[in-house]
Amino acid sequence: MATKRALLSVSDKTGIVEFAQELQARGWELLSTGGTFAALQAAGVTVTQVSDVTGFPEMMDGRVKTLHPAIHGGILARRGTAHMDELAAQSFGTIDLVCVNLYPFRETVARGAPDPEVIENIDIGGPAMIRSAAKNHEAVLILVDPADYALALQDEVSQADRRRLAAKAYGHTSGYDAAITAYLSGESDTIPTELPQTLDLHLTRVAQVRYGENPHQPGAIYRWGNARGPVIDAQVVAGKPMSFNNYADADAAWSLCQELAAQEQGAVCVAVKHANPCGVAVAENVATAWERARDADTLSVFGGVVAVSQPVDFAAAQSMKGTFLEVLIAPDVTPDAVEWFAAKKPDLRVLIAGQSEAVSVLDVRPLAGGFAVQERDRRPWDDLCPEVVTGRQPTEQEWDDLRFAWAVVKGARSNAVAICKGGVTVGLGAGAVSRIWAAERAVQNAGEGAQGAVLASEAFFPFDDVVRLAAAAGVTAILQPGGAKRDPEVIAACNELGISMVFTGSRHFRH
Repeated sequence: MATKRALLSVSDKTGIVEFAQELQARGWELLSTGGTFAALQAAGVTVTQVSDVTGFPEMMDGRVKTLHPAIHGGILARRGTAHMDELAAQSFGTIDLVCVNLYPFRETVARGAPDPEVIENIDIGGPAMIRSAAKNHEAVLILVDPADYALALQDEVSQADRRRLAAKAYGHTSGYDAAITAYLSGESDTIPTELPQTLDLHLTRVAQVRYGENPHQPGAIYRWGNARGPVIDAQVVAGKPMSFNNYADADAAWSLCQELAAQEQGAVCVAVKHANPCGVAVAENVATAWERARDADTLSVFGGVVAVSQPVDFAAAQSMKGTFLEVLIAPDVTPDAVEWFAAKKPDLRVLIAGQSEAVSVLDVRPLAGGFAVQERDRRPWDDLCPEVVTGRQPTEQEWDDLRFAWAVVKGARSNAVAICKGGVTVGLGAGAVSRIWAAERAVQNAGEGAQGAVLASEAFFPFDDVVRLAAAAGVTAILQPGGAKRDPEVIAACNELGISMVFTGSRHFRH
């Protein structure tokens, strides 16, 4: 029986020495290149350089080393056919296992390397070998992930597993090509900053959840390219595994929390229910911010998801007793707070947010047969030019609350209206099919809290009905995009009722 041969050439050398030692113990002949060859030789593994097989040395600073018929013929030859006679005529042998992962292109881009270095980290021979082996997977094992080394050491690897490894290999090269395409197009990693003619959604599963939005829907969480996110990369330090809906709500809560934290002094707390904010507050510390957000809507916050902008200590943890929550996400949680949550709230998922790196700037939504794609709504307050369109100017406190309310209403589903006062939401109406209905819900929720409060709407007022409703509730200042045909009537109503109105010139629809 002919000796089996394996070609090992990896950038990620996790477990490669141990894998090579196991192959050698099973009688495999090992071929290798460059740094992998040096690592195996230093570990005492008997290994042959690819150049000794091809009869040609590595050329052009390593750009050419495996692109040779002795390598690709050995990988691609169909066993049991005339291909084997052609190999023998050239004195070439078969290659039965290819273990390759690619030059660290994404990592080179991520650390801001100069363009010539990035270009040199575009792997050519590696993808060619991977694709060749994956094409001939019935006879050749292809490994691109150290997690699969143990499978390859089994006495027999089924055709089903070989096919699965081949699919994984093509996914590996596809994602790699997408990263290169994005870079050469002037984009960051696999995440475009503009809307290109072709958009590659290279997704890698990072978490399996019990089900999707409902128990009859399978669900999973995927990473886009090489991006990292505060929720998908969060550390769960207490509580149960995350659900599909937990991920969605936590992402919405953390996003709004961070936007407010960038403009507010103190601690921010955002409570979310079904992707809509239901209580938002800023205060001098996390415990107080949480209590104010909770008290803004104690009914809706039950079973909600909460994000806070500052570390959670023991006192902040204890302030959350008595309220059932699904998720708490924070930049950090002290050990004594983690211990308290684990003992007193074992069902609460406590997350320490991950670092955001190359976060997607695109909002991708499924349609039947395709996707609707847009850039995320990231326009900050400081990018606006607010215009006071009424005789009455907002007070300094009203300006602070208007800015706060604008961020909150931006995070709510349309139609949305937020009533805020003193750095806390006192009334919210979101996801309504009519703007007046959203306003009515916000006013009802606010009650007496609307006295002296401000109101923000994510889109313009087609009529003056919201103004008159707000004035009757005690609202003193309103923020909205402007741009409706009846703007003069709306402004006139504000002047009649003594309300300040500010136009932002920018709307925040969110469907």
